[in-house]
Amino acid sequence: MILVTGATGHIGNVLVRQLVERGETVRAMVLPGEDISPLKGVELEIVRGDVLDPSSLQRAMNGVSSVYHLAGIISIMPGRNETVHRVNVEGTRNVLRTAARSSIRRLVYTSSIHALHRAPHGVTIDEQIPFDPQHAISSYDRSKAEASLLVQDAACLGLDAVIACPTGVIGPHDYRNSEMGEIIRMAMKHGLHFLVDGAYDFVDVRDVAQGLILAESHGRSGESYILSGERITIAGIFEQVQRATGLHGIRLPVPLSLVRLAAVFAPLYYRLAGTRPTLTPYAVETVTSNSVISNAKARRELGYTPRSLSESIQDTVAWLAEYRRRLPAPQ
Repeated sequence: MILVTGATGHIGNVLVRQLVERGETVRAMVLPGEDISPLKGVELEIVRGDVLDPSSLQRAMNGVSSVYHLAGIISIMPGRNETVHRVNVEGTRNVLRTAARSSIRRLVYTSSIHALHRAPHGVTIDEQIPFDPQHAISSYDRSKAEASLLVQDAACLGLDAVIACPTGVIGPHDYRNSEMGEIIRMAMKHGLHFLVDGAYDFVDVRDVAQGLILAESHGRSGESYILSGERITIAGIFEQVQRATGLHGIRLPVPLSLVRLAAVFAPLYYRLAGTRPTLTPYAVETVTSNSVISNAKARRELGYTPRSLSESIQDTVAWLAEYRRRLPAPQ
């Protein structure tokens, strides 16, 4: 029996699908009252629980051999966020303690590339760069770095645990409109697109899920593995999406100084309007920071082989179009 926390998320639901396709018996832990439609049609066991509730974690881990811990909160908003810290750090601490008591054979923790120290331009980012909560630029980065250090500590104390660090995840089965997938969804719209002169490393969600499975079977305890894909400019993403859709919207570059200024005030608008944030100082910092990232260790030790980004974008566009077609018409 395999337990997956955060199973309804983008990576989580794709991981569950791959595990079931491999013939594994899977138990998915989801929050009480959480919408489980991303898992519709997948043969698995659903248990209700919360990483902040140790008793529910204990029930979820009964009879389990391996745990994939993906439950967490992603946020690109500025300022300290206590909920993000509690779920991502204290929740992970609870998972580790419960796993240690439950004789789990192996735990795979899904961290983030943002948990690593932000290396300057000119440096290739790999697993030699440490997890760095002290110099994190957001609550999210700090929480993932702190949680990753907890996993390393647990491994030193005897828990068989491996850490995976994906980059920007895109791909099919993005039922909840992920932050990274939002870039592709925006590019699929008609009209004028204002673009920042930036770039990032994007990876297909299916390759991340496969990398997690490879980490469970081939990873070395206490080690971390970067699951990256391919670096591409924001303009390049829009170009590839428009090629896949046949749309030819107007792409207008915006001076970085103006983008940074707008990003300072945008979070206030998102809070007042209650809308999903896209332009924040964190988002701008991410696409203008160093994103030369190596997955050589994962390739060498795990057999990790991500697909081309062009294939991923084409498949993502096709899935989004089909998903939208199937949505009920607004009343």
